[in-house]
Amino acid sequence: MFEPNTGELQEKLEKKRRLIRVAMGQERADLVLKNATYVNVFSNALCHADIAVAEGLIAGMGRYSGTTEVDCSGKIVLPGFLDAHIHLESSLVSPAEFVKAVLPHGTTTVITDPHEIANVMGTEGVDYMLQATEGLPVDVRFMLPSCVPATPLDEAGAELDYRSLERFYAHPRVQGLAEMMNFVGVVNGDAGCLEKILSAQSFHKKIDGHAPDLPINTLNAYMSAGVYSDHECHDLDDAIAKLERGQFIMIRDGTAARNLEALMPLLTTQYADRCMFCTDDKHPSDLLEKGHIDHIVRKAIRLGADPIIAVKAACHTAARYFLLNNRGGVAPGYLADFVIIDNFRDFNIEQVYKEGRLMAENGVMADFPAPEIAPALHRRARETFHLPTLSAADFETSASRSIIGMVDGEITTVDAGRAERADPDSDILKIAVVERHKNTGHIGVGYLRGYGLRSGAVATSVSHDSHNIIVVGASDADCAAAVNRVAELGGGIVVWDGGRSVAEVPLPIAGIMSDAPLATVNETLEAAKAEAHRLGVGRGIDPFMTLSFMALPVIPTLRITTRGVFDVTTQRYT
Repeated sequence: MFEPNTGELQEKLEKKRRLIRVAMGQERADLVLKNATYVNVFSNALCHADIAVAEGLIAGMGRYSGTTEVDCSGKIVLPGFLDAHIHLESSLVSPAEFVKAVLPHGTTTVITDPHEIANVMGTEGVDYMLQATEGLPVDVRFMLPSCVPATPLDEAGAELDYRSLERFYAHPRVQGLAEMMNFVGVVNGDAGCLEKILSAQSFHKKIDGHAPDLPINTLNAYMSAGVYSDHECHDLDDAIAKLERGQFIMIRDGTAARNLEALMPLLTTQYADRCMFCTDDKHPSDLLEKGHIDHIVRKAIRLGADPIIAVKAACHTAARYFLLNNRGGVAPGYLADFVIIDNFRDFNIEQVYKEGRLMAENGVMADFPAPEIAPALHRRARETFHLPTLSAADFETSASRSIIGMVDGEITTVDAGRAERADPDSDILKIAVVERHKNTGHIGVGYLRGYGLRSGAVATSVSHDSHNIIVVGASDADCAAAVNRVAELGGGIVVWDGGRSVAEVPLPIAGIMSDAPLATVNETLEAAKAEAHRLGVGRGIDPFMTLSFMALPVIPTLRITTRGVFDVTTQRYT
């Protein structure tokens, strides 16, 4: 409600008056980027002017003087980048550590879907992430998780209906409802799915999609329900079908899925105003070695995209889509979020400003305080494992079970027959998912071929999307020991061999994130990968990412759940 006589209003009025005076040239700016060449996302051209900043906003472009002046001759000034869809938890580190990684690469805003932690902690997981991102120098906006659990087959730590989510829509950093993965439920009129969509619409919020390769009438039905975007397009035909019907296309290029090359024809004047960039999942090594949205822009330009179109996809389109009307451009009244590069060819980021404050220079970050988490939430996030100590007997089977056959270079699988016991020499390993949220005692057991492990076991609590413990091993005893060690750590990744843990990555925040620095997490993660490969896991396989998707029962053909091996095609346990 507008309160015209409050002290806060008076302060805002004075800031607004000062911004106007600076724009008029009547008062010195806080910061001026002198002699700037900047990308004008409105005229699709490079423009030349001084850029004046006051009170964290752009006052104007023209001829200005300021308290601080930075000569930008020979450089190019871009708006701050925006990741249109990411799960911060996929970085395996706290949000503050994530920010330290991406801000030097020019990212000043991200749209996150906290469904990973919500599958563990429910609404408390959303509360945790809101607190953990408050006041960070990268603006973290939220889309509320639409599918917790991801499917009725999952045993997650919580179940969220529309009532659970409604209180969050009043939060100023909540933009809408995240990827509606259950497109089957939507087109079949499932009440739970439609209630969440109707609830989001009642608050005038965006609704993101997640629906690859739908037949046309099914796509029509899905979109008619109110789904406005999609980030799952892996080929051009799918993307064009959605774009022609009005969806915005999030061109994804992250760690687990890379679709930029297939969708490059969208980055033309015909389609680009409906396209934006996102990473979805971004793992530590990728953040450290390649970067973030800047990596996608650099790659798009290298593949032939017009640099201005690539820059607009990295900031402007997403800002318009999410109704973030004061970012995504260099214009009066916009946030003074800038990325200064040397040139489009090399695309080296030299400086990054957030609301007019220099936050990174040549990859070096300015210090900032980490947000405080309420003590109760801090404890809750570190107490998410509820299961007994397991023994080899818990993994024994008396009958044959299905073999999940891995496919080289893919996360899809095939039905590879049946087995009665593990046989590492024949590349048949025991695989299991252990329920860890509610102490149900449920353990789903099957077999896996194509992983290559010759001895020991690999276990992880990063197991999409419910994040139970998934383990693959050469023996029942090794499986039990690795799972027990994951639980002892309060979550993480364990490589077990010879009766001991030979490598581990502790993830004590909900079993999916570390509180250590990104570089430390990456070092331990790479060491664990090396140990897994030493034990026989194929060199072309990411030992842990591969396992994390084996438990997601929406990807064909066979998956493992807490109730056993599930055939996604026939929708039956096998």
